[in-house]
Amino acid sequence: MHTKQSFQTLRDELEAVKRNLTGNPVRFINCLKRFSLQVKNDPRSKCEHGWEQYGRQCYYFSIDLLTWSKSRDECRQKGGDLVQIDSREEQVKHTAAEKNNFEWVVFWIGLTDSEKEGTWLWVDGSSLNESLTFWFPGEPDNWTGRDSDGADCVRMGKKAGAPDLKCWFDQSCKYAYRSICEKPAETGHFTLHCV
Repeated sequence: MHTKQSFQTLRDELEAVKRNLTGNPVRFINCLKRFSLQVKNDPRSKCEHGWEQYGRQCYYFSIDLLTWSKSRDECRQKGGDLVQIDSREEQVKHTAAEKNNFEWVVFWIGLTDSEKEGTWLWVDGSSLNESLTFWFPGEPDNWTGRDSDGADCVRMGKKAGAPDLKCWFDQSCKYAYRSICEKPAETGHFTLHCV
């Protein structure tokens, strides 16, 4: 909501600048180019209290024990969604945070094959990049031992003897675990001045 208000204020300021520069289109275009560079390189991005920042993303390590769906609802209420792991670096950060802060705890992440068995999708609808996975050996296995519906959601967490970073397990979505939420870092307020 804060970001939406910032962009509305920015839009209003842009309209004011347009009115002042209507007689000089070259000056207006040069002003917009400088402003665009300022927005892209803004170092003022930040995360709200309780969230951890890595790069341009904010992460929230929930302490609530919830099902996968309820965990996702909690993340959405906080303005994000369950984490989507897009790089080895991101996996390293989450694994390190888990080891340092949450010994022996596991977390839901935003990966599921609940729509079609064996087709793993992130919460944004994108397919899992099979060359960038961190499955524990033998996973996913769609184990039905405790839930006849199988294991359609993914959690990450420690298991004795797990190879480095290989800590994803498919699990029944009905189990209650903690979760990792993700959202973009908020950017600061921008002011457009053309001289």
